[in-house]
Amino acid sequence: MTVPAEVLNRFLAEARPSATYKVMDRVAARRASGAAVISLSAGEPDFDTPEHIREAGIAAIRAGHTRYTQVAGLRALREAIAAKFERENGLNVDWRDTLVCNGGKQVIFNALAATLNEGDEVVVPAPYWVSYPEIVQLCGAMSVIVPCGAESGFKLTADALQAAITPRTRWLILNSPSNPTGAVYSRAELQALAEVLLAHPRVLVLSDDIYEHLIFDGIEFFTLAQVEPRLRDRVLTMNGVSKAYAMTGWRIGFGTGPGWLIEAMEKLQGQQTSGASTISQHAAVAALTGPQDFIQHSRIAFQRRRELVIEQLAQAPGLRCAVPQGAFYVFASCEGLIGKTTRAGVHLDSDEAVVNALLDEAGVATVHGSAFGLGPYIRIAYALDDKSLARACAAIQDFCTTLAD
Repeated sequence: MTVPAEVLNRFLAEARPSATYKVMDRVAARRASGAAVISLSAGEPDFDTPEHIREAGIAAIRAGHTRYTQVAGLRALREAIAAKFERENGLNVDWRDTLVCNGGKQVIFNALAATLNEGDEVVVPAPYWVSYPEIVQLCGAMSVIVPCGAESGFKLTADALQAAITPRTRWLILNSPSNPTGAVYSRAELQALAEVLLAHPRVLVLSDDIYEHLIFDGIEFFTLAQVEPRLRDRVLTMNGVSKAYAMTGWRIGFGTGPGWLIEAMEKLQGQQTSGASTISQHAAVAALTGPQDFIQHSRIAFQRRRELVIEQLAQAPGLRCAVPQGAFYVFASCEGLIGKTTRAGVHLDSDEAVVNALLDEAGVATVHGSAFGLGPYIRIAYALDDKSLARACAAIQDFCTTLAD
Protein backbone atom coordinates (compact mmCIF):
# COMPACT_ATOMS: atom_id res chain seq x y z
CA MET A 1 0.00 0.00 0.00
CA THR A 2 1.40 3.37 -1.06
CA VAL A 3 0.85 6.26 1.33
CA PRO A 4 1.08 9.80 -0.08
CA ALA A 5 4.28 11.38 1.23
CA GLU A 6 2.45 14.52 2.31
CA VAL A 7 0.31 12.50 4.74
CA LEU A 8 3.29 11.32 6.81
CA ASN A 9 5.47 13.25 9.18
CA ARG A 10 8.44 14.24 7.03
CA PHE A 11 10.98 12.88 9.49
CA LEU A 12 9.19 9.52 9.57
CA ALA A 13 8.90 9.49 5.78
CA GLU A 14 12.69 9.73 5.50
CA ALA A 15 13.43 7.10 8.16
CA ARG A 16 14.23 3.53 7.11
CA PRO A 17 12.61 0.39 8.50
CA SER A 18 14.81 -1.74 10.76
CA ALA A 19 16.99 -4.00 8.61
CA THR A 20 17.06 -6.68 11.30
CA TYR A 21 13.28 -6.82 11.50
CA LYS A 22 13.06 -6.98 7.70
CA VAL A 23 15.27 -10.07 7.75
CA MET A 24 13.21 -11.58 10.57
CA ASP A 25 10.06 -11.00 8.50
CA ARG A 26 11.65 -12.79 5.54
CA VAL A 27 12.60 -15.69 7.78
CA ALA A 28 9.05 -15.94 9.11
CA ALA A 29 7.63 -15.90 5.58
CA ARG A 30 9.99 -18.65 4.38
CA ARG A 31 9.23 -20.81 7.39
CA ALA A 32 5.51 -20.30 6.85
CA SER A 33 5.95 -21.62 3.32
CA GLY A 34 7.64 -24.76 4.66
CA ALA A 35 11.28 -23.84 4.09
CA ALA A 36 13.89 -24.77 6.69
CA VAL A 37 15.81 -21.73 7.91
CA ILE A 38 18.47 -21.36 10.60
CA SER A 39 18.30 -17.78 11.78
CA LEU A 40 21.51 -16.07 12.84
CA SER A 41 19.82 -12.69 12.58
CA ALA A 42 18.03 -12.17 15.90
CA GLY A 43 19.70 -10.03 18.54
CA GLU A 44 18.35 -11.84 21.57
CA PRO A 45 19.50 -14.67 23.83
CA ASP A 46 17.94 -18.04 23.09
CA PHE A 47 17.73 -18.98 26.79
CA ASP A 48 14.55 -18.92 28.85
CA THR A 49 14.18 -16.19 31.44
CA PRO A 50 15.48 -17.61 34.77
CA GLU A 51 12.82 -19.34 36.84
CA HIS A 52 12.91 -17.00 39.84
CA ILE A 53 12.31 -14.01 37.56
CA ARG A 54 9.36 -15.69 35.84
CA GLU A 55 7.93 -16.60 39.22
CA ALA A 56 8.19 -12.97 40.32
CA GLY A 57 6.11 -11.95 37.32
CA ILE A 58 3.51 -14.61 38.09
CA ALA A 59 3.46 -13.60 41.75
CA ALA A 60 2.84 -9.98 40.72
CA ILE A 61 -0.21 -11.04 38.73
CA ARG A 62 -1.56 -13.16 41.57
CA ALA A 63 -1.03 -10.33 44.05
CA GLY A 64 -3.04 -7.98 41.85
CA HIS A 65 -0.11 -5.80 40.77
CA THR A 66 -1.76 -5.12 37.42
CA ARG A 67 -2.43 -1.39 37.57
CA TYR A 68 -0.44 1.62 36.45
CA THR A 69 2.82 2.54 38.13
CA GLN A 70 4.40 5.96 38.24
CA VAL A 71 5.67 7.04 34.82
CA ALA A 72 9.29 6.74 35.97
CA GLY A 73 8.71 3.25 37.38
CA LEU A 74 8.23 1.45 40.68
CA ARG A 75 10.33 2.89 43.47
CA ALA A 76 11.51 -0.63 44.36
CA LEU A 77 12.82 -1.10 40.83
CA ARG A 78 14.42 2.34 40.66
CA GLU A 79 16.17 1.65 43.95
CA ALA A 80 17.36 -1.70 42.58
CA ILE A 81 18.65 0.07 39.47
CA ALA A 82 20.53 2.63 41.57
CA ALA A 83 22.03 -0.21 43.62
CA LYS A 84 23.05 -2.04 40.43
CA PHE A 85 24.89 1.02 39.10
CA GLU A 86 26.76 1.43 42.40
CA ARG A 87 27.53 -2.27 42.82
CA GLU A 88 28.63 -3.04 39.28
CA ASN A 89 29.77 0.30 37.87
CA GLY A 90 30.95 2.31 40.84
CA LEU A 91 28.36 5.04 40.19
CA ASN A 92 26.77 6.68 43.22
CA VAL A 93 23.22 7.09 41.89
CA ASP A 94 20.18 8.61 43.60
CA TRP A 95 17.18 6.44 42.72
CA ARG A 96 15.33 9.63 41.74
CA ASP A 97 17.83 10.07 38.91
CA THR A 98 16.75 6.82 37.22
CA LEU A 99 14.02 6.13 34.69
CA VAL A 100 12.35 2.84 33.76
CA CYS A 101 11.23 2.54 30.14
CA ASN A 102 9.59 0.08 27.77
CA GLY A 103 12.90 -1.39 26.64
CA GLY A 104 16.28 0.19 26.04
CA LYS A 105 15.15 1.66 22.74
CA GLN A 106 12.68 3.91 24.55
CA VAL A 107 15.44 5.16 26.85
CA ILE A 108 17.37 6.26 23.77
CA PHE A 109 14.33 7.74 22.04
CA ASN A 110 13.27 9.64 25.15
CA ALA A 111 16.72 11.15 25.63
CA LEU A 112 17.16 12.26 22.03
CA ALA A 113 13.59 13.46 21.53
CA ALA A 114 13.77 15.47 24.75
CA THR A 115 16.93 17.32 23.75
CA LEU A 116 17.31 17.52 19.96
CA ASN A 117 16.15 20.29 17.66
CA GLU A 118 16.33 20.63 13.90
CA GLY A 119 19.88 21.25 12.81
CA ASP A 120 21.43 19.52 15.83
CA GLU A 121 23.99 16.80 15.21
CA VAL A 122 24.64 13.44 16.85
CA VAL A 123 28.00 11.71 16.45
CA VAL A 124 27.41 8.03 15.67
CA PRO A 125 30.43 5.73 15.28
CA ALA A 126 29.98 3.13 12.54
CA PRO A 127 29.32 0.22 12.65
CA TYR A 128 26.31 1.15 14.72
CA TRP A 129 23.11 -0.45 15.95
CA VAL A 130 20.63 0.08 13.13
CA SER A 131 18.21 2.17 15.19
CA TYR A 132 20.59 4.94 16.29
CA PRO A 133 20.55 7.04 13.09
CA GLU A 134 16.86 6.37 12.49
CA ILE A 135 15.93 7.65 15.97
CA VAL A 136 18.08 10.72 15.34
CA GLN A 137 16.23 11.21 12.04
CA LEU A 138 12.84 10.86 13.73
CA CYS A 139 13.89 13.61 16.15
CA GLY A 140 14.62 15.97 13.26
CA ALA A 141 18.38 16.02 13.81
CA MET A 142 21.32 14.78 11.75
CA SER A 143 23.64 11.84 12.36
CA VAL A 144 27.33 12.48 11.80
CA ILE A 145 28.55 9.01 10.91
CA VAL A 146 32.18 8.31 11.81
CA PRO A 147 33.55 5.18 10.08
CA CYS A 148 35.48 2.98 12.53
CA GLY A 149 36.93 0.08 10.58
CA ALA A 150 38.83 -3.04 11.47
CA GLU A 151 42.09 -1.09 11.70
CA SER A 152 40.80 0.66 14.86
CA GLY A 153 39.13 -2.46 16.20
CA PHE A 154 35.77 -1.01 15.09
CA LYS A 155 36.13 1.62 17.84
CA LEU A 156 36.00 5.40 17.84
CA THR A 157 39.34 7.09 18.43
CA ALA A 158 39.93 10.42 20.15
CA ASP A 159 41.21 11.98 16.91
CA ALA A 160 38.14 10.82 14.97
CA LEU A 161 35.83 12.16 17.67
CA GLN A 162 37.58 15.53 17.72
CA ALA A 163 37.25 15.81 13.94
CA ALA A 164 33.52 14.99 14.06
CA ILE A 165 32.49 17.57 16.67
CA THR A 166 31.09 20.87 15.41
CA PRO A 167 29.25 23.75 17.10
CA ARG A 168 26.03 21.88 16.26
CA THR A 169 27.03 18.63 18.02
CA ARG A 170 24.57 17.76 20.77
CA TRP A 171 25.22 14.07 21.48
CA LEU A 172 27.77 11.31 21.10
CA ILE A 173 26.46 7.73 21.14
CA LEU A 174 28.79 5.05 22.50
CA ASN A 175 27.96 1.34 22.55
CA SER A 176 30.23 -1.10 24.39
CA PRO A 177 30.18 -4.05 23.96
CA SER A 178 29.12 -3.20 20.44
CA ASN A 179 26.26 -4.39 18.33
CA PRO A 180 27.21 -5.47 15.63
CA THR A 181 30.96 -5.99 16.17
CA GLY A 182 31.36 -7.15 19.77
CA ALA A 183 34.09 -4.53 20.27
CA VAL A 184 34.71 -3.46 23.88
CA TYR A 185 36.26 -0.12 24.88
CA SER A 186 39.07 -0.29 27.42
CA ARG A 187 39.48 2.15 30.29
CA ALA A 188 42.31 3.89 28.41
CA GLU A 189 40.24 4.21 25.23
CA LEU A 190 37.32 5.71 27.15
CA GLN A 191 39.64 8.09 28.99
CA ALA A 192 41.04 9.31 25.66
CA LEU A 193 37.52 10.04 24.43
CA ALA A 194 36.70 11.71 27.73
CA GLU A 195 39.61 14.13 27.33
CA VAL A 196 38.11 15.30 24.04
CA LEU A 197 34.64 15.60 25.53
CA LEU A 198 35.86 17.66 28.48
CA ALA A 199 36.84 20.35 25.99
CA HIS A 200 33.31 20.41 24.54
CA PRO A 201 30.92 21.06 27.45
CA ARG A 202 27.79 21.25 25.27
CA VAL A 203 28.11 17.64 24.08
CA LEU A 204 26.01 15.04 25.90
CA VAL A 205 26.93 11.35 25.82
CA LEU A 206 24.64 8.34 25.58
CA SER A 207 26.47 5.27 26.88
CA ASP A 208 24.59 2.18 25.69
CA ASP A 209 25.76 -0.59 28.02
CA ILE A 210 23.05 -3.15 27.25
CA TYR A 211 25.62 -5.94 26.56
CA GLU A 212 27.66 -5.12 29.68
CA HIS A 213 27.57 -8.63 31.13
CA LEU A 214 28.47 -10.42 27.90
CA ILE A 215 32.25 -9.89 27.86
CA PHE A 216 34.78 -12.66 27.28
CA ASP A 217 38.41 -13.60 27.93
CA GLY A 218 38.50 -11.96 31.35
CA ILE A 219 38.18 -8.46 29.89
CA GLU A 220 36.90 -5.91 32.40
CA PHE A 221 33.92 -3.70 31.57
CA PHE A 222 34.08 0.06 32.03
CA THR A 223 31.45 2.72 31.37
CA LEU A 224 32.27 6.34 30.56
CA ALA A 225 30.78 7.99 33.66
CA GLN A 226 32.78 5.57 35.79
CA VAL A 227 36.05 6.32 34.00
CA GLU A 228 35.65 10.11 34.02
CA PRO A 229 33.50 11.42 36.89
CA ARG A 230 33.81 14.98 35.56
CA LEU A 231 31.43 13.95 32.77
CA ARG A 232 28.75 12.59 35.10
CA ASP A 233 26.52 15.66 34.68
CA ARG A 234 26.17 15.06 30.93
CA VAL A 235 26.27 11.29 30.50
CA LEU A 236 23.14 9.15 30.20
CA THR A 237 24.10 5.59 31.11
CA MET A 238 21.60 3.19 29.56
CA ASN A 239 21.10 -0.49 30.38
CA GLY A 240 18.32 -3.03 30.82
CA VAL A 241 17.43 -6.60 31.66
CA SER A 242 16.90 -7.89 28.11
CA LYS A 243 20.32 -9.29 27.26
CA ALA A 244 21.74 -10.07 30.71
CA TYR A 245 18.70 -11.98 31.96
CA ALA A 246 17.16 -13.22 28.67
CA MET A 247 14.18 -10.90 29.10
CA THR A 248 13.83 -9.28 25.66
CA GLY A 249 10.06 -9.76 25.60
CA TRP A 250 9.53 -8.30 29.06
CA ARG A 251 10.48 -4.85 27.67
CA ILE A 252 12.33 -3.21 30.53
CA GLY A 253 15.14 -0.76 29.91
CA PHE A 254 16.49 1.88 32.23
CA GLY A 255 18.87 4.78 32.44
CA THR A 256 20.53 7.17 34.84
CA GLY A 257 21.81 10.64 34.19
CA PRO A 258 21.60 14.24 35.34
CA GLY A 259 18.33 15.05 37.09
CA TRP A 260 17.24 17.64 34.53
CA LEU A 261 17.55 15.07 31.72
CA ILE A 262 15.73 12.30 33.59
CA GLU A 263 12.94 14.76 34.41
CA ALA A 264 12.62 15.76 30.74
CA MET A 265 12.58 12.13 29.63
CA GLU A 266 9.92 11.30 32.21
CA LYS A 267 7.80 14.21 30.98
CA LEU A 268 8.01 12.91 27.41
CA GLN A 269 7.25 9.33 28.42
CA GLY A 270 4.24 10.54 30.41
CA GLN A 271 2.67 11.78 27.19
CA GLN A 272 3.72 8.74 25.20
CA THR A 273 3.44 5.31 26.87
CA SER A 274 3.33 6.20 30.57
CA GLY A 275 5.01 3.59 32.77
CA ALA A 276 6.34 0.23 31.68
CA SER A 277 4.40 -2.96 32.36
CA THR A 278 3.81 -3.33 36.09
CA ILE A 279 4.25 -7.09 35.91
CA SER A 280 7.53 -6.75 34.02
CA GLN A 281 8.79 -4.22 36.53
CA HIS A 282 8.24 -6.64 39.41
CA ALA A 283 10.10 -9.30 37.44
CA ALA A 284 12.95 -6.85 36.82
CA VAL A 285 13.27 -6.23 40.56
CA ALA A 286 13.80 -9.97 40.99
CA ALA A 287 16.36 -9.96 38.18
CA LEU A 288 18.46 -7.18 39.67
CA THR A 289 18.21 -8.22 43.33
CA GLY A 290 18.07 -12.01 43.08
CA PRO A 291 20.68 -14.67 42.23
CA GLN A 292 23.12 -13.58 39.51
CA ASP A 293 24.55 -16.98 38.55
CA PHE A 294 22.57 -17.01 35.27
CA ILE A 295 24.80 -14.24 33.95
CA GLN A 296 27.94 -16.33 34.39
CA HIS A 297 26.32 -19.41 32.85
CA SER A 298 25.19 -17.49 29.77
CA ARG A 299 28.58 -15.80 29.40
CA ILE A 300 30.31 -19.18 29.39
CA ALA A 301 27.84 -20.52 26.82
CA PHE A 302 28.24 -17.51 24.53
CA GLN A 303 32.04 -17.66 24.72
CA ARG A 304 31.93 -21.33 23.71
CA ARG A 305 29.60 -20.50 20.83
CA ARG A 306 31.83 -17.64 19.73
CA GLU A 307 34.78 -20.00 19.50
CA LEU A 308 32.72 -22.53 17.54
CA VAL A 309 31.62 -19.93 14.98
CA ILE A 310 35.07 -18.36 14.59
CA GLU A 311 36.69 -21.77 14.10
CA GLN A 312 34.10 -22.95 11.58
CA LEU A 313 33.96 -19.74 9.54
CA ALA A 314 37.75 -19.68 9.25
CA GLN A 315 37.17 -22.54 6.80
CA ALA A 316 34.74 -20.53 4.65
CA PRO A 317 36.62 -19.10 1.64
CA GLY A 318 36.08 -15.36 1.25
CA LEU A 319 35.07 -14.64 4.85
CA ARG A 320 37.33 -12.97 7.43
CA CYS A 321 36.27 -12.77 11.07
CA ALA A 322 37.72 -10.56 13.78
CA VAL A 323 37.33 -12.16 17.21
CA PRO A 324 34.64 -10.24 19.15
CA GLN A 325 35.34 -9.38 22.77
CA GLY A 326 31.70 -9.23 23.83
CA ALA A 327 27.98 -9.35 22.93
CA PHE A 328 26.93 -12.33 20.78
CA TYR A 329 27.78 -11.26 17.25
CA VAL A 330 30.52 -11.97 14.73
CA PHE A 331 31.00 -9.17 12.21
CA ALA A 332 32.55 -10.99 9.27
CA SER A 333 34.07 -9.32 6.23
CA CYS A 334 32.58 -10.78 3.05
CA GLU A 335 34.75 -8.72 0.72
CA GLY A 336 36.17 -11.94 -0.68
CA LEU A 337 32.70 -12.98 -1.88
CA ILE A 338 31.89 -9.80 -3.77
CA GLY A 339 31.97 -10.30 -7.54
CA LYS A 340 31.38 -14.04 -7.35
CA THR A 341 28.34 -15.99 -8.61
CA THR A 342 26.24 -18.51 -6.69
CA ARG A 343 25.10 -21.94 -7.84
CA ALA A 344 21.74 -20.41 -8.68
CA GLY A 345 23.43 -17.85 -10.92
CA VAL A 346 23.10 -14.88 -8.58
CA HIS A 347 25.88 -12.30 -8.93
CA LEU A 348 27.04 -11.07 -5.53
CA ASP A 349 27.59 -7.34 -5.96
CA SER A 350 27.06 -6.24 -2.34
CA ASP A 351 26.88 -7.55 1.21
CA GLU A 352 23.08 -7.34 0.98
CA ALA A 353 23.21 -9.63 -2.05
CA VAL A 354 25.35 -12.05 -0.02
CA VAL A 355 22.82 -12.05 2.82
CA ASN A 356 19.90 -12.59 0.44
CA ALA A 357 21.66 -15.47 -1.31
CA LEU A 358 22.63 -17.10 1.98
CA LEU A 359 18.98 -17.10 2.99
CA ASP A 360 17.61 -18.21 -0.38
CA GLU A 361 20.21 -20.84 -1.24
CA ALA A 362 21.76 -21.95 2.07
CA GLY A 363 18.79 -21.45 4.38
CA VAL A 364 20.81 -19.28 6.79
CA ALA A 365 19.63 -15.83 7.85
CA THR A 366 22.17 -13.11 8.63
CA VAL A 367 22.12 -9.29 8.39
CA HIS A 368 24.19 -7.23 5.94
CA GLY A 369 26.85 -5.00 7.44
CA SER A 370 25.90 -1.99 5.32
CA ALA A 371 22.69 -1.81 7.39
CA PHE A 372 24.98 -1.09 10.35
CA GLY A 373 26.90 1.55 8.42
CA LEU A 374 29.88 -0.51 7.24
CA GLY A 375 30.14 -2.91 4.34
CA PRO A 376 30.92 -5.36 2.92
CA TYR A 377 30.28 -7.32 6.11
CA ILE A 378 27.67 -9.69 7.47
CA ARG A 379 26.52 -9.83 11.08
CA ILE A 380 26.14 -13.31 12.49
CA ALA A 381 24.31 -13.68 15.81
CA TYR A 382 25.43 -16.79 17.68
CA ALA A 383 22.53 -16.72 20.15
CA LEU A 384 21.59 -20.26 19.18
CA ASP A 385 22.28 -23.78 20.44
CA ASP A 386 25.62 -25.34 19.49
CA LYS A 387 24.13 -27.97 17.18
CA SER A 388 22.17 -25.42 15.14
CA LEU A 389 25.20 -23.13 14.99
CA ALA A 390 27.37 -25.95 13.65
CA ARG A 391 24.77 -26.74 10.97
CA ALA A 392 24.52 -23.08 10.00
CA CYS A 393 28.29 -22.70 9.77
CA ALA A 394 28.52 -25.84 7.63
CA ALA A 395 25.89 -24.40 5.29
CA ILE A 396 27.82 -21.11 5.06
CA GLN A 397 31.05 -23.02 4.32
CA ASP A 398 29.32 -24.96 1.56
CA PHE A 399 27.84 -21.76 0.11
CA CYS A 400 31.24 -20.03 0.03
CA THR A 401 33.08 -23.05 -1.34
CA THR A 402 30.75 -23.45 -4.33
CA LEU A 403 30.86 -19.83 -5.54
CA ALA A 404 32.21 -19.26 -9.03
CA ASP A 405 34.50 -16.41 -10.11
